[in-house]
Amino acid sequence: MKRRDFLAGLAGSVPAAAFASQTGQRPRDGAVPPKRLTITLLGTGTPAPSLVRQGSGYLIEVGRDTIVMDHGPGAHHRLLESRRQAIDVTHAFFTHLHYDHCIDYARLVLQRWDQGAGKIPELDVYGPAPIARMTNQLFGEEGVYGPDIRARVQHQSSLDVFTARGGTLPRRPPTPRVKEVHAGDVVDGNDWRIIVGQAAHVQPYLECLAFRLDCADGSMCYTGDSGATDAIVTLARGCDVLIHMNHYFSGTEPSAAYRAACGNHRDNALTAKRAGVKTLVLTHLLAQIDQPGVREQIVHEIRQVFDGRVIWGEDLMQINLAAGVLTSIEGRQP
Repeated sequence: MKRRDFLAGLAGSVPAAAFASQTGQRPRDGAVPPKRLTITLLGTGTPAPSLVRQGSGYLIEVGRDTIVMDHGPGAHHRLLESRRQAIDVTHAFFTHLHYDHCIDYARLVLQRWDQGAGKIPELDVYGPAPIARMTNQLFGEEGVYGPDIRARVQHQSSLDVFTARGGTLPRRPPTPRVKEVHAGDVVDGNDWRIIVGQAAHVQPYLECLAFRLDCADGSMCYTGDSGATDAIVTLARGCDVLIHMNHYFSGTEPSAAYRAACGNHRDNALTAKRAGVKTLVLTHLLAQIDQPGVREQIVHEIRQVFDGRVIWGEDLMQINLAAGVLTSIEGRQP
């Protein structure tokens, strides 16, 4: 079965809808019309190099905010392909600091700062420690990009570009508003709430989190990278959409430790069933399972346990919700 046909079968008869914006640009006056809850999968891959699946990244548009959850290698390119830009992003959440979940953080901050020309608020950033230290080491005066930033805030040519974009001197360096969060914390937005949960991945070397978002249009839970754990079941309970790592084929794990850190498709089926979610989105997919026949077998075996909708995630897939109902699933735009 071809991938296009497979995706169409998963979506069923749900009608497609057009992208809300052709340009992705924020209006100059800063007014942003409220949006329905929309989830775009920017990157559904792994650390393994791939031209098909970029590093982990998810775009959530809700109310008047545009949120990214994780921003791994290639996720920012997918953001542009989704017809959004860095200046549209208001919040960034990071589940953990493996490079395949955060390497495009620098690009997001720098392009947002450069193109925003001082006319948009600083980016609100949430994640586990040491995200604050990482941010300073990237963008601080003595950070990796310190010389670049110094040139852009002092050299006349850069100041000319800044003012031509509507900026007002003096030009300030980027200073993302960073808050380190931990399991149990709650972040309230204008039209949404995010609850921070505990994932099971590579502790104690990295603090690993999961996020649940609730709003008027529905709820979604993103587990980051996680094996099966009661904490994820509790966090995701009753969610409309659960986005879960589905790294490999059940039974092929090299060790018990690997399974505990990454889970597998049978574990995910039981997690989704126990949590009572409506839709399970499979992501973080290795090439070894991203094959005709294997995909269908995995989805079939999950459905033997979990009776909700199962979606094989693809880069730039868009999931739209309204009033707790999944209204459309769109594939990559031409």
